[in-house]
Amino acid sequence: MKLHSDLLQRVVVESASLQWVGSPATGIERQLLERDGDEVARATSIVRYAPGSRFERHVHHLGEEILVLDGVFTDESGTFGPGTYIKNPPGSSHAPGSATGCTLFVKLRHLDLSDSQRTVVDTCNGEWFQGLVPGLSVMPLSAFGTQHTALVRWAPGTRFNSHRHYGGEEIYVVEGVFEDEFGSYPAGTWLRNPHLSAHRPFSNEGCTILVKTGHLPVATSNEALA
Repeated sequence: MKLHSDLLQRVVVESASLQWVGSPATGIERQLLERDGDEVARATSIVRYAPGSRFERHVHHLGEEILVLDGVFTDESGTFGPGTYIKNPPGSSHAPGSATGCTLFVKLRHLDLSDSQRTVVDTCNGEWFQGLVPGLSVMPLSAFGTQHTALVRWAPGTRFNSHRHYGGEEIYVVEGVFEDEFGSYPAGTWLRNPHLSAHRPFSNEGCTILVKTGHLPVATSNEALA
């Protein structure tokens, strides 16, 4: 299956408009944001666990990143409530489930093979740092090589400078409304801005976004930055 699989293309998807698609596990459904492959695939999805549902143990050969959007997610390593960020590195395995039900934002098969660090951050109690402009706060979640993942909080009326994304950028709007000169993106929207794309983001009402940068295909050696 190929869905928004060309990583050189800009994509905007509002998950609220998507249908839920069944998975191999009873009680677990997905909204597909991007996918390249069949059941084993590079993929970005919203995943919903019904109470008592679980997957059989499986290996993430190229890793995964998870943000718990609501409910309580569990595996052998622990129990994770809303706002928990988890990075399971390449080669890791688990048997995930949820006793009470939960909803997750999940990215699969996109991490660097050399990244062996498992990371868990309770973002509800994490530390925020001042961003590059007034009104912008950043909570770093993971960094390896060129890849960086963070939560970014925009106070109402915050505006950022026009900039390019070397190695691209993906955004998932966790709450509020994120904006740029191309449109407005309510909570639940997923955006992919490819390598060297440029925009001038802002938020009139305020928002919190999950941001991943530096992981998309980069320019050839003769491609200019300007």
